[in-house]
Amino acid sequence: MTDIRTAEDLASQLVAVAHDHDAARSLAREDPHRVASAVLDEVAARATLLGGPPAPVVVQFELRVDDQRLGFLLTTGPDGTTVAPGWTDGPWVRITQDLVDLLRGVYTPGDHHHPSRAVVVREEPGPRGPAADDPWLARWNGARVAAGVVVRACAPVPADLSTLALRFGSDKWGGHWYTPHYERHLAAFRDRAVRILEIGIGGYESPRLGGASLRMWKHYFPRGLVYGLDIADKSPLDEPRLRTIRGDQSDPEFLAALADRVGPLDIVVDDGSHVSAHVITSFTTLFPKLPVGGLYVIEDLQTSYWPSWNGNHHDLNDPNTTMGFLKTLMDDLHRPERVEPAGTPIGVPGVTAVHLYRNIAFVEKGIDQEQPGPAWMRGG
Repeated sequence: MTDIRTAEDLASQLVAVAHDHDAARSLAREDPHRVASAVLDEVAARATLLGGPPAPVVVQFELRVDDQRLGFLLTTGPDGTTVAPGWTDGPWVRITQDLVDLLRGVYTPGDHHHPSRAVVVREEPGPRGPAADDPWLARWNGARVAAGVVVRACAPVPADLSTLALRFGSDKWGGHWYTPHYERHLAAFRDRAVRILEIGIGGYESPRLGGASLRMWKHYFPRGLVYGLDIADKSPLDEPRLRTIRGDQSDPEFLAALADRVGPLDIVVDDGSHVSAHVITSFTTLFPKLPVGGLYVIEDLQTSYWPSWNGNHHDLNDPNTTMGFLKTLMDDLHRPERVEPAGTPIGVPGVTAVHLYRNIAFVEKGIDQEQPGPAWMRGG
């Protein structure tokens, strides 16, 4: 396995220290070029999401750390946004800002005042006349659009999950109708520095296909670290704050080592093989490793009823199917109210809620401190 933790160290640090001015400045001083490059990669990803001007525009960033001046060229247009170190003469857009100020704006939730930021759109030599199709005027308007998009991208970009699913091609809206349920359960996580693992990346065996949902999660959680697990090699899809991992969801030893390596995981989404035996193995291995307050999601529950997917449409309570297994979790949740010998073990401890919608389940991790019903009300 590649050293995932090392690969994500910088992103994790940036997310963690952004709210702390002194910590952010200390980090920026350690390796300002590397920090600046990472932050602007994030800005570029958000600018691509927002869309750019009709023709490419180069935006000159001048970032300051103490007495250092760092130059980066961000080029944004209809085909996306890229970043490279360097300087250019006479840019159409110039943005100057303190690196720590930029870092906090990109990774800290909420609206921020940026006293160090200056945005200049070039105004010379000006249009040749009043004609609407004047070439200079077209370039000037494009530069204004570019400046607006980039400035917006320097702050968390709110977008609902349905919009993001459509933008990146995830079937969580349209192919299925999961995103409204996700919004209901994930809204409280949105501004947190979460770690989310999705099992199943898509695109079958092709290394460069798939990853739509991973990109959706990356932009929904602007401070999150996103991991995708697949049986096939998907490493060409890796990008800042998004890492793919090759492995088998039916291998409990591998899953346990993975959770220890990249965790603590706040959210796990199982959109993998959908074979009941694999789903149950993944859940019983990974759910116990979630922190209190964590969330585990299982998609495509319909396969529980399909024999070709290890399902059973005759015995609807078969615990070897995903749906039958989920029913045992609900029974375990009500263990204090059940009349049975004391000390009977619970199958999967820590389940405090199971939310079922059509073909998708959300299981909450917590500590059950609710007092059971009065003993005198229990039947024999």
